[in-house]
Amino acid sequence: MAGGEVVVETFDSKVLRGNPLKDPTRRDIAIYLPPKYDPNKRYPAAYGIVGYTGTGKSLLNVDPLGEDLKSRLDRLIRTGKMGPMIVPLPDCFTRVGGNQYINSSATGLYDDHLRKEVIPFVESRYRVGRRGVWGKSSGGYGSIVQGMLHPETWQALADHSGDSCFEFCYIIDFPAALEAFREHGGPAGWLRWFWRQPNRKKEAFFHPLNALGMAAHYSPNPRSPHMGIDFPFDLETGEWRPDVWARWRARDPVNMVERHARALRRMRLIYVDCGTKDQYNLIWGARTLHAKLTKLRIRHVYEEFDDTHSNVTYRYDTSLPLMWRALAR
Repeated sequence: MAGGEVVVETFDSKVLRGNPLKDPTRRDIAIYLPPKYDPNKRYPAAYGIVGYTGTGKSLLNVDPLGEDLKSRLDRLIRTGKMGPMIVPLPDCFTRVGGNQYINSSATGLYDDHLRKEVIPFVESRYRVGRRGVWGKSSGGYGSIVQGMLHPETWQALADHSGDSCFEFCYIIDFPAALEAFREHGGPAGWLRWFWRQPNRKKEAFFHPLNALGMAAHYSPNPRSPHMGIDFPFDLETGEWRPDVWARWRARDPVNMVERHARALRRMRLIYVDCGTKDQYNLIWGARTLHAKLTKLRIRHVYEEFDDTHSNVTYRYDTSLPLMWRALAR
């Protein structure tokens, strides 16, 4: 069987115009079309949203030690593990390193962009039946939060190693971030310096970038002099700010489940997994999510596996066929 095709469409967003980070409004959307795509038929669609520091087309990168997403989808369809499915891969990258796929006055209206622009744009060109959303890390976070907030938009979700239990996964970044911000005259100064570096993938840069990016999403404040962002620590002394941290906790999936249980019950599939050796401690968030979903009697699939947070795209062999079945039946 011949493989599928990846089409790259370019879209100019109205929603992102005037965004505070001055990020581009013209974005590529890579779209996987299954083998023998027939424009007269409707297909399930699984929208892939990526982790921090990535963008949609990152999933298509050739990896000689692994498998890019197109090859994986071709194989899953060719071997009968799943049927034909459209897989759109939007670009939601921002200057603060990525996206949590929620609206924020400090980054832009990316929730609105995804639902009100990307989906209509894709589905005006390709025939889609039901749709789901899936991703890893920040993409996993975005997937489960999108499912909670917008059950009218999504019928299935897959959360791979998604951000949750914020106390365990984010606070470890704060001391290094605080020192970096002080050294460069504040978060804005550090970010300008970061973008001048020839190697922006140094491990030491991740802590301040992640702390800045998460604060931009979870505690924006247009009145703040620090890029329109409040931080859960005092930028001079490091003193803890419980009022700001409470705003972060309100965005934590483990604290959102009860409020959005009705929406989650509407999902045809809720898939959650995480590696037991996840270096960002996300296994504890996954276990807490699983426990709360179970207590609320919300049907879901939960799996743990013996691995870390890195190089676990092989887990899509499990989630994507489940998503196809949930959307196609």
